[in-house]
Amino acid sequence: MSTNNTVLVTGAGGYIGSYVVKKLLDMGVNVSAVDNNTERIDFRANIVEYDIFADNENIYEELGMPDVCLHMAWRDGFVHNADSHLKHLFSHYRFIKHMINGGLKHIAVMGTMHEVGYHEGEINENTHTSPYSLYGVSKNSLRQSLEILLKDQGVVFQWLRAFYIYGDDLKNKSIFTKIIQAEQEGKENFPFTSGKNMYDFVTVDELAQQISLSVLQTEVTGIINCCSGTPVTLQDMVENFLEKNGFNIKLEYGAFPDRPYDSPAVWGNNEKIQKILKATTQAGCL
Repeated sequence: MSTNNTVLVTGAGGYIGSYVVKKLLDMGVNVSAVDNNTERIDFRANIVEYDIFADNENIYEELGMPDVCLHMAWRDGFVHNADSHLKHLFSHYRFIKHMINGGLKHIAVMGTMHEVGYHEGEINENTHTSPYSLYGVSKNSLRQSLEILLKDQGVVFQWLRAFYIYGDDLKNKSIFTKIIQAEQEGKENFPFTSGKNMYDFVTVDELAQQISLSVLQTEVTGIINCCSGTPVTLQDMVENFLEKNGFNIKLEYGAFPDRPYDSPAVWGNNEKIQKILKATTQAGCL
């Protein structure tokens, strides 16, 4: 595993991207960071101001011909049915196509378990996808389009599929964010579902570690589930969160019905990411 390569990270100032940039820098990697919002980007990175969605065929050269491009930029990621997902889909495809045509040999793109849609049980790289949100539809379409584009191109392609992310909870707009806000407002109860659904939770710090180590190697490619591989009930996660933070607010179970399109239990197959982590440990990189 080489840390001498340059990794270009788009969306470097985002919720996940800022953690990934820091993690790569801590590993001694040369990082070029691109984002409209640069406030959260680690100062050690080479911060680049550039509109990656401008239709520029020379974009690979102008961005310094990086060894790896980790494409994490995505607008409205927390608003799953925003029209912007479909509106900007082609811009993502065109950006990556121009990078490949310019000479890029390693592209990694941030995916999501929302590509899959309703599914009960373990999700692996061969699991059928049938997304039910515009976010999931757009991510899934980008992945499928890139699989066609990159076939027989001799390019390393990794699709980093994230699951349920928590940590740094004031910034992730999750249920944990809403609980923090309710606690700060002095509310006694928090309306909740049954809490029985089981999900694959991963902290944003662990996710950043998995993403970083994935793009620093080329043996494991294709869809890589960035996850824990273990399903945990939403109830257990939230109750532990309340206890850990010493919150007084109480969960009002059953105030909201469980959504019919939420699986009773869904988690990622983590064989690929464990292979990457194991190889890194053996190489003494952790």
